[in-house]
Amino acid sequence: MNVKPLSDRILVRPLDAEEKTAGGLYIPDNAKEKPQKGEVVAVGPGRAAESGAKIEMALKPGDKILYGKYSGTEVTIDGAEFLIMKESDVFAVV
Repeated sequence: MNVKPLSDRILVRPLDAEEKTAGGLYIPDNAKEKPQKGEVVAVGPGRAAESGAKIEMALKPGDKILYGKYSGTEVTIDGAEFLIMKESDVFAVV
């Protein structure tokens, strides 16, 4: 896969949703929530500030992140599901 996001966007591989609860009950497929954890696969070069200076990306490939439930745009690349989102949609690095 040779995908390079533009500006301050990142390419994220969502991590699988939880299979069972803390109490040990298995969650059926139709009751699973969208995952909110993922792994950064690729990052863009960063965005330009109003002054023209380049603002570097804080994330790097391999970072595990938390993001909003409905953040990003779903895309399929080489048969795999990914999200493309702005760096500002990321809440935290885990």
